[in-house]
Amino acid sequence: MKTTLLRLVRGSWRRSYVRWRRSIQVRVVTTTLLLSTIVAVVLGVFLMQQITTALLESRGESAVQQLNEGLGILKRVQGDRIPEKVARELAARSGPSGRYEVYLRDTNEKTNGGLPTNDLDPVSVPRQLTEEINAEPGAKIWRIGTLVRQYHDDEAALIAGAKDGPYELYYLFPLKQEQRTLVFVQRTMVGVGVTLVLLLAAIASVVTRQIVIPVRLAAQSAERLAAGRLEERMKVRGEDDLAKLGRSFNDMATTLQEKIYELEGLSQVQRQFVSDVSHELRTPLTTMKIAADMLYENREDFQAMVSRSAELLQSQMERFESLLADLLEISRHDAGAATLDAESVDVRELVLTAVEDVQDVAERRGTKVVLKLPGEACMAEVDRRRVARILRNLLFNAVEHGEGKDIVVTVAADRDAVALAVRDHGTGLKPGESQMVFDRFWRADPSRARTIGGTGLGLSISREDAQLHGGWLQAWGEPGVGSQFRLSLPRKVGAELRGSPLPLVPAEVELNRANLVDLADLEVTE
Repeated sequence: MKTTLLRLVRGSWRRSYVRWRRSIQVRVVTTTLLLSTIVAVVLGVFLMQQITTALLESRGESAVQQLNEGLGILKRVQGDRIPEKVARELAARSGPSGRYEVYLRDTNEKTNGGLPTNDLDPVSVPRQLTEEINAEPGAKIWRIGTLVRQYHDDEAALIAGAKDGPYELYYLFPLKQEQRTLVFVQRTMVGVGVTLVLLLAAIASVVTRQIVIPVRLAAQSAERLAAGRLEERMKVRGEDDLAKLGRSFNDMATTLQEKIYELEGLSQVQRQFVSDVSHELRTPLTTMKIAADMLYENREDFQAMVSRSAELLQSQMERFESLLADLLEISRHDAGAATLDAESVDVRELVLTAVEDVQDVAERRGTKVVLKLPGEACMAEVDRRRVARILRNLLFNAVEHGEGKDIVVTVAADRDAVALAVRDHGTGLKPGESQMVFDRFWRADPSRARTIGGTGLGLSISREDAQLHGGWLQAWGEPGVGSQFRLSLPRKVGAELRGSPLPLVPAEVELNRANLVDLADLEVTE
């Protein structure tokens, strides 16, 4: 039960915190409530102190006046029984409601404890007040104390005293009425303070809402604009700053729409140009390829210089043919004409075939390809030709940038997806290059020449092929550590890919990071 209640409290606190972070209006209202509550409490305490002081001072002045009258009566009365007469007269002046109590004491009478009125207990007179009036004869002093009666409850009282000759005269005024007044004032101030704080919060909510609603509408319009609805515009009312914001937003959206349409037109022209040129080059390329093949086959009958020229022509024709094929493939993806010819395939077989294709090039570079394949079949519905092309591109890229070190190819699968990773230990990738590496004709180091003869479109085409399957092609790399490319594909065509069976960052790299963190923690502890 306690755990459930704690979970509910934490959930409520988390939801409130999330709402507080996401809503300007909630933050403004909450801040207004907090600050206004602090101000109301401070002002309330200050005013209560002032009111209490004013009431007590007023009561003290009244007590001093009453004390003066009593001292005057004490001086007018003559005879041996002065205290009794004065006590009776002063008690009669108090009235039936008992506005005050009187205590008269003759200091010459050592055995006389004094004459209190009604059921007043002499202990009500503080010893400190007695010492003060004896130290300053003629002074009228009042203090706050406790009125003690023999047959009633104790209560707060204002006690005023003075000394005239041998006589000490004390007036004790109950503070019931003042206490009621203070309680009433305190309750009134609390009620007014709470009402004022709530009104301030309501006002802050209304004022903030007038600002937040246009901002929310602007945010919603920006989201729809970012989602591709280029015709989205804000409704503008008035001439204030928010209206200026709306007009500026609409102007920006119009300009952005025009630029996007312009860029789309230019992109369409570019794609069409690439497609047309690629198709137009196929016929002369075929003729040139036939002629180049004939020259290459008969190169031994030519002179050495002509024979070498035939070999160069053959290699460059093959590279040109590869580039043209890649351009045609890119144009198909751009035009949305690329299709899948899916069939159930064991991904391990595609990996073995791709490794055989790059084996000769890897051996010439002194690179060893290490395979980590599962013992059971990794079946998936994929386009054999496209996936094989992705694997060849990744392997050739790893050989190109692996600096002769081992290349590790890992395959794994789970219930919903299959994945393979190509890991090299070469130059690696700098921060931010893991996305740029899939751009067309992009090179990590433009000054470096290609040693294998790629077109610069391989990784871009590979990503398009992966996305055509509904999968991912992702890259990771660190300078001096190497890089890893991970291909993740759903097992079934059209299925949504939710995760990958392989991590994007190699396990040994994560382990090294964890060890470094543990070592750093240990050094800090020491």
